[in-house]
Amino acid sequence: MPRIALIAAALLILVGIVGFAATGAKTSLIPAIAGVLIGIPGAIALKESFRMHAMHAAVLFGLLGALAPIGAWIGRGFGSPTAVASQAAMLVICAVFVALCVKSFIDVRRARTSGDSGE
Repeated sequence: MPRIALIAAALLILVGIVGFAATGAKTSLIPAIAGVLIGIPGAIALKESFRMHAMHAAVLFGLLGALAPIGAWIGRGFGSPTAVASQAAMLVICAVFVALCVKSFIDVRRARTSGDSGE
C-alpha cells in the first residue's frame, strides 16, 4: 500500500501543477497539497515498523481530499471548467485511494485473524 499512496500522491501533485499552469490561480495547487499530505506518510510507510500508523494517516488525508471537492461544490457551487476538472480529478484519485486502503486494511485484518502473517 505505500507504493499506491506514493502513486496517488504523484497523481495529485501532477493535477495541481497542471491546474496551476493552466490558470495561474494559487488555489489550483490544492490537489498538490493533498498529494504531499498523502505522500509523506506513504513514504514513511515504506518502513515496515511504521506502516500501520503511517497508512492510517495517509488514508485520513485521502478521505479529506475526497471530501474537499464535494464541500466546495456544495458551499460555492461549480466554478470554471478547469477548476471543476481539477476538483473532479482530486475526488476520483482520493476516493479510489481510500477504497484501495480500506480493502487492504480488511484483507490484513482477515489474514491476522486466520493466522497468516498478512500484508
